[in-house]
Amino acid sequence: MITTVLVANRGEIACRIFRTCRELGIRTVAVHSDADANALHPRVADAAVRLPGAAPAETYLRADLIVRAALASGADAVHPGYGFLSENADFARAVLDAGLLWIGPPPGAIEAMASKTRAKELLGIAPLREVTEADLPVLVKAAAGGGGRGMRVVRRLADLDAELTAARAEALAAFGDDEVFVEPYVEDGRHVEVQILADTHGTVWALGTRDCSLQRRHQKVVEEAPAPGLTRELTESLHETAVRAARSVGYAGAGTVEFLVADDTAHFLEMNTRLQVEHPVTEAVFGIDLVALQLQIAEGHALDTDPPPARGHAVEARLYAEDPSRDWAPQTGTLHRLDAPDGIRLDTGYTGGDEIGVHYDPMLAKAVAHAPTRAEAIRKLAGALERTTIHGPATNRDLLIRSLRHKEFTTARMDTGFYTRHLQELTEPAPDPHAPLAAALADAAGRSRFGAWRNVPSQPQTKRYTMAGEEHEAHYRHTREGLTAEGVRVVHARADEVVLEVDGVRRRFAVARYGDQVHVNATRLTALPRFPDPTPQHAPGSLLAPMPGTVVRVAEGLTEGAVVTAGQPLIWLEAMKMQHQISAPAAGTLTALHAKPGQQVEPGLLLAVVQPT
Repeated sequence: MITTVLVANRGEIACRIFRTCRELGIRTVAVHSDADANALHPRVADAAVRLPGAAPAETYLRADLIVRAALASGADAVHPGYGFLSENADFARAVLDAGLLWIGPPPGAIEAMASKTRAKELLGIAPLREVTEADLPVLVKAAAGGGGRGMRVVRRLADLDAELTAARAEALAAFGDDEVFVEPYVEDGRHVEVQILADTHGTVWALGTRDCSLQRRHQKVVEEAPAPGLTRELTESLHETAVRAARSVGYAGAGTVEFLVADDTAHFLEMNTRLQVEHPVTEAVFGIDLVALQLQIAEGHALDTDPPPARGHAVEARLYAEDPSRDWAPQTGTLHRLDAPDGIRLDTGYTGGDEIGVHYDPMLAKAVAHAPTRAEAIRKLAGALERTTIHGPATNRDLLIRSLRHKEFTTARMDTGFYTRHLQELTEPAPDPHAPLAAALADAAGRSRFGAWRNVPSQPQTKRYTMAGEEHEAHYRHTREGLTAEGVRVVHARADEVVLEVDGVRRRFAVARYGDQVHVNATRLTALPRFPDPTPQHAPGSLLAPMPGTVVRVAEGLTEGAVVTAGQPLIWLEAMKMQHQISAPAAGTLTALHAKPGQQVEPGLLLAVVQPT
């Protein structure tokens, strides 16, 4: 029997695996980079081993260091989680060669299916070798890994070479493998997948379907089980193909077979030879623990002949530290607080006070709701997200709530083009108009503890904040009766709570302040100085780093004095395992170029200047 498991991963998935191991009485070992030295996953494990460095290539992608850590810590088994080395056959072999138990499929099965090109060939599907205008649009994909890295939609033949180059660079950085391939792009299909679980005795379970159509940058955002609206015949066909794929390679353990569904026709995408991020929705519907079953299969136990029956519906939303209104720009900083209400499952790798860094995926948590019906599960999850307390950098929480309540989603008419069509309306600012006043009153109440009331009429006080990108002013007075403001009745005001009566309705505002950052219920504000600096910070046409990251590429031949066109890609940044393109804001002349490949940048750093013509 397994006694000690090392998880060759980080963050949320490591913490989730540790939870099951603790319930089973199995000791746990974490590995961590220097950037993760104070992260949650090494704190909750029974033991932790340092991987020197910060970048994935020198830490979590180093199979030799992880095997050495397992042996040094006394682990007898290794669980790869997802991402990183989870679909690397050489890593699986290295674990087995070291005399350790591998909690995953056989290396041969990984080799056959982890490369999307080989998986397609195994099922008789050939990738495109020569792309013509008639083939457009096409999809460039990384042969290894997942999560949308190394994936590009190409609609113009002239863009193909550049997108192939960018995809190779992104795939190499994320997976250590720069192989990419091209396949037809199915417009506006639904992303549907089948969870499989196989033992070493010949039993293969097809655990229903999942719909993962709501995606950004080809990475899933909202997932649910079962996939709604599929015919019985299509569901059975998906199950049959998934089981056939597993049997064809002698599969064992958990895996996922993914499809694009359009016009009731399923197009095979790939088989992921690992646990998926969205596995909790399947666990909720079938009442199982997939990690516990992975451990049992690794120990040689047989599955029951048939899986347990499915019950109800489950929906999962991925909470990211990112700004969807700014091209999904990842956010960094201190996560001061993250608390979800009872009644939902929250899988996270963070707790209050943790730092969100630049080196890894910006996912903070997965929120999962289960209910008897799809409509009830959606309502439950949206309501819980609304009541979740998140203090720190910007997140996609509002986008998730609006997505769950969008008619196209509630009526199950969504597809992978959902955010392409609806992102603007889903990210329209809708801040609480009373949040600035509540912030100002809380600030005044906190400061009043250190002074005394004067028995004379006071002058109006003004506080300025930015909220949803716009500046707002709040006006109030100190009086003998306390704090007052026009148009509302101040019921009471404390440093952490303000209650206002607006049009006869009382509203409570929870207020928390961290430096200049203020959180009023779910609204984020930034307190502005009383006297703003009137000096312009940057010349017109300045290109500033929108996020912390690394300059991975500068357009070929780009030098100061070059003439550029509006929208021309100039600089590529990599942050949180994704590449972000910075383009010329207008046609003009490049008068300054400060960005250099390999350079580490912080938000607001001047990268280049384009002088408009």
